[in-house]
Amino acid sequence: MRIDSTCCGIPARRLPRTRLLLAVALLVAMLPLPPLAGSVEMESLYTAEVQLSDPNDPRARDEAYGRALQQILVRITGSEQAALSRELNELFPNPARYVLQFRPGDNNTLRVSMDGAAIEALVSQTGFPVWDRDRPLTVVWLAVDWGQGERELLGAGEAPSTGLPAGEPGRDQQIQTLVRRTAEQRGVPVLLPELSEDDRAGINFSDVWGGFHDQLLEVSERFGARAVLVGRLRPDVAERNRWTFYSGGQQRQWSGEPDEVIHLLADTLAGQLSVAGNAPVETVALAVSGIASIAAYGEVQRVMDNISAIERYRVESVAGDRISYQVAINGGAERLAAALDFSGQLLRVENDFAGPPDLEGEPSLKYLYNDKGAGAPVQ
Repeated sequence: MRIDSTCCGIPARRLPRTRLLLAVALLVAMLPLPPLAGSVEMESLYTAEVQLSDPNDPRARDEAYGRALQQILVRITGSEQAALSRELNELFPNPARYVLQFRPGDNNTLRVSMDGAAIEALVSQTGFPVWDRDRPLTVVWLAVDWGQGERELLGAGEAPSTGLPAGEPGRDQQIQTLVRRTAEQRGVPVLLPELSEDDRAGINFSDVWGGFHDQLLEVSERFGARAVLVGRLRPDVAERNRWTFYSGGQQRQWSGEPDEVIHLLADTLAGQLSVAGNAPVETVALAVSGIASIAAYGEVQRVMDNISAIERYRVESVAGDRISYQVAINGGAERLAAALDFSGQLLRVENDFAGPPDLEGEPSLKYLYNDKGAGAPVQ
């Protein structure tokens, strides 16, 4: 991404009205900013552990390379359907050529690391979706009713978080392992938080089970989460598990087993954040209001810098608490709106923004800065 920092892209005649803010804004634009809270760079996207039927058989190893490539394609595209398509797999007739290193794993497995950059480049050229490896962190809360009065909130620690009797040893770890393993397969960063004593005192199982999640969302902010997933599970019962997914100021209701819902989570995130490799670069006029401080300006810039589809952007004008941007982005206004909506930092408002004269006729978007904090889910 390139930022036009030539006087913030603002004509000189506009400087007298906004001299102080623009001067500081230019300084902020020139300084390196840390990544947006809740964004995790997935270093393991290009490494997969697969079964190896016979360590001494070269053909078995080649088959293992093919299975590893399939897993990596799922993570890169964010779509199992795309990764399994004949068109995409025909691009990789010899998976072994993309192998960087491999080593034996446990229980007859092979851990394979591949050239992710080369694979992504080839996928992009064909127009299949590519999901950047900077991915939003999702905090996962699991409330489990084991039956017969056994209830608990599962955290990363072993101790039950509610003071109620825990289920038999191993059952809670099985659920957490299933969540983590499925998330790793799909390339989705998740966190099952370990509750502190204060958190345990403040979070009531009945409230979580009843859908009153204010306390969970507040605690999740401490982890910098840009998304929160709350599961209410009844293992071995015909009733479907209930899930609530919070992101970008919105919430969705899901049902299903933990692995099914993690797949749905990955599909949802990838659908919002992946970009087709052949998506055209379009110019969009963007206005953001409510920027009343340099800190707010810096937060908006972090949001923009973390949208991988943006090729470049620049500030066009500043009027009061509103900053107008010119944004060049793969996928155009629809792609930009999806990314901004998901951030939770900016709230879309009625679009009465016409854009600057030189962008007349171009698509435009209008947003309001949300000062609740980076990554804070908005209900």
